[in-house]
Amino acid sequence: MKYSVLGILSLVLTCHLTAPAQAVKTAKPSSEKPAARKKTTPAAVPSATESVTSTIIVPSWLPPTNPLQPAASIVTDLLDTKLDVRFDWSKQWLLGTASLTLRPHFYPQNQVILDAKGFDIKSIRLVAAGKEKNLNFSYDKRRITVNLDRQYTRTEPYQIRISYTAKPNELEAGGSAAITGNKGLYFINPLGTDKTKPRQIWTQGETEANSCWFPTIDKPNQRMTQEIAMTVEAQYKTLSNGLLVSSKKNADGTRTDVWKQSLPAAPYLTMMAVGDFAVINDSWRGKAIDYYVEPKFQNTAKTVFGNTPAMLDFFSKKLGVEFPWEKYAQVSIRDFVSGAMENTSATTIRQEWTQLTPRELIDKTYLTEGTIAHELFHQWFGDYVTAESWSNLPLNEAFADYSELLWAEFKYGADAADLVQQEKVSLYLSEAESKREPLIRYHYAEREDMFDRHSYDKGGRVLHMLRKYVGDDAFYASLNRYLTTNKFSASEISKLRVAFEETTGEDLMWFFDQWFMQRGHPELQVTHSYANGQVTLRVRQLQDSTFTPIYRLPVTITTWINKQATDTRIVVTKADQTFQVAAPQRPNLVKFDGEGQLLAKVQEERTQDELLFQYYNARNYLQKYEAIDELRNKVGDLAVSGMLRNALNDNFWAVRKAALEALRKYKGPEGNAIRKDIKRVAGGDVKSQVRATALATLATFPNEDFGDVYSTALNDSSYLVAGAAIDALTKAPTVSTRDRINALQETSSSAILSSLAKYYSLNGNLDQYPWFLRRLNDVAEDDLYNYLQDFGTLMTRIPPIEREKGIQRLEVLARTHANYTVKLGAYRALNTLLASTPSLKPILQDIKSKEKNEQLKAFYSLLQ
Repeated sequence: MKYSVLGILSLVLTCHLTAPAQAVKTAKPSSEKPAARKKTTPAAVPSATESVTSTIIVPSWLPPTNPLQPAASIVTDLLDTKLDVRFDWSKQWLLGTASLTLRPHFYPQNQVILDAKGFDIKSIRLVAAGKEKNLNFSYDKRRITVNLDRQYTRTEPYQIRISYTAKPNELEAGGSAAITGNKGLYFINPLGTDKTKPRQIWTQGETEANSCWFPTIDKPNQRMTQEIAMTVEAQYKTLSNGLLVSSKKNADGTRTDVWKQSLPAAPYLTMMAVGDFAVINDSWRGKAIDYYVEPKFQNTAKTVFGNTPAMLDFFSKKLGVEFPWEKYAQVSIRDFVSGAMENTSATTIRQEWTQLTPRELIDKTYLTEGTIAHELFHQWFGDYVTAESWSNLPLNEAFADYSELLWAEFKYGADAADLVQQEKVSLYLSEAESKREPLIRYHYAEREDMFDRHSYDKGGRVLHMLRKYVGDDAFYASLNRYLTTNKFSASEISKLRVAFEETTGEDLMWFFDQWFMQRGHPELQVTHSYANGQVTLRVRQLQDSTFTPIYRLPVTITTWINKQATDTRIVVTKADQTFQVAAPQRPNLVKFDGEGQLLAKVQEERTQDELLFQYYNARNYLQKYEAIDELRNKVGDLAVSGMLRNALNDNFWAVRKAALEALRKYKGPEGNAIRKDIKRVAGGDVKSQVRATALATLATFPNEDFGDVYSTALNDSSYLVAGAAIDALTKAPTVSTRDRINALQETSSSAILSSLAKYYSLNGNLDQYPWFLRRLNDVAEDDLYNYLQDFGTLMTRIPPIEREKGIQRLEVLARTHANYTVKLGAYRALNTLLASTPSLKPILQDIKSKEKNEQLKAFYSLLQ
């Protein structure tokens, strides 16, 4: 699963160039100091008769103690599920018959307990020898306890048939930051009253929501084959797991499609989708590869999804395990409650990421490719081998996250992979400011707490370190062993460790213990000196070792002498440790972890000259970026500004972007030349992200007129760049561009809508009030949080008597929207109006008092 931008927002709210010839050698540690444990202790030393007490300072990132969450006990094996379903669109019901084949796991059983949330159960029958027998059962609207006709042993499969109606909309609403709904089955525009969106039905099973639409044992350590017969109106296409084995027209004008998956998978990976889709066909090694989109996007679907066969080839070869499922399909759906979901052989993806116009593709290809790779890699890690419990979720998500780097490295090169590494490290470290958990968490409050930057971004970086430690050959050989040994079964972290140990012959408990089983990350201070033909490097681990380990860190240090690099492998094992490396003269640069492979916060002492040398001799993007970032506070120096001007011409776009960000508010002696360079980049760089950043940088120069640059950028082929021009004009509006900005009001781009909303919030008036109301339904859910607050800001600038409709819309969203970040955006907009509309105070208090989401209520308290 890849969670959405809204999920990211929610988490925030909570809270290679060619290398020169080199020599490789091994350094020995010297002058080691014992590991220190950071605690505060009483000022006075107690006597022998006094009790020893110590005060432990608990860091703010230490989560509360949560209950133990073991893997579900397997009492009964779910072997096969056959469903026959049809839909009542008006009531948003599923009318179904489920035939389940089960068997006691080990001990004899005379009953079976099934998950089934909010059903009307019509009958439950035992099916044997072509005959059916009614069975007694009890049902509490969450689970069905079925009394079997006798006791069955583990060698005796049996089949029961359940007739039922599923009513997911009548369940109590729930959800999380990553997965904003948990009702399993969703009817989109069921009555067709919204002319702006199609009618669709789709499902979302993770974590345990598929039991909202079919009876099952809804645990990740179950595996079943399946067959689903869907009866739908003739105009609709269907999609499910496995292959379409039959399609039959019915006398009443409907059609029944039967989808069958003959390989076993966990119940949460079962899916259905129904809608007016265009199906674009592709293939790979004789298997069908299909892309389902709304008809108006069929001409760009191949561009969006067209790398899928190449990804299948790349991943299959790297893993030594060919893509295992019967087919692979991807379907773009409306109003999805997450980002994307790796249902076995049939991935669902939110339409905002995949239903793109040619102009939108200019800016979004990178994000989309990463998502497609992520969900595809899940077909091995998550589907073929499945985490046995949600505590082990990184066995699914860390691998999927890491696939984004692997694909970027293969398709675009080492610099692109480094950029993924940098972004992922940053995302994890940002979350780590407010919480630090072990990757494998046996204690958590809710299952979906596991879907965070730890399981994804930290997990992917840990796999990167593991790959760098054992080497590529051993890494992929170990993954092959893990997959082939555990195929079609549930797994836990020890099985991954054993696969690596059996492959490499090395005991890797130390690595798995410190990175998977303990919380936190290293916080390192690195200094070096040179004397008597030796470089002395000191590495101090500054993290709070009361709650975080002292790490064992295999890492490379590189000494540069006259542009000759020498790599030396060291292993940091102490809290304070020094290493000595022979050097015939003072090095131009000593670089710790030049590959940037460590997941750590590193303070590395280097002079300005060393950082400049690092930039001009960098082996990779990360080294260039680091030099730019470290020197951004010295841009007034001619040598530094010269480096940044050089970076504006770098071959890799992210280096150019970093240089532009460092030049914000530049006040040095090269002002005119640098502004000229930035204007050139704004108008001519081949990468839209760089052009947009150049516009944002120009906007940081006060009292300067770049209106001509912004005006030209309004016509840019990229929505991102045009939006950046609007953003710049928001701060420095010009009369000559006002009409041209107004002419963009009917845009289909959500990015432009968001920029217009910000522009009008500060420069608009009553004339734009109807526009805000009218376009509200067109804003992507990811963008509503900011759009609503901009709407509130605009309303502070219009007469209170005109605000009624806007306030009503905001109140409805704050009370009823399914996504809580949208609720929060609406609430904050209302709160903005409180000073000029005191009558809103009881409304805000009522919204807060009736809100059930505790996180939202906490935010509301901060606002009042």
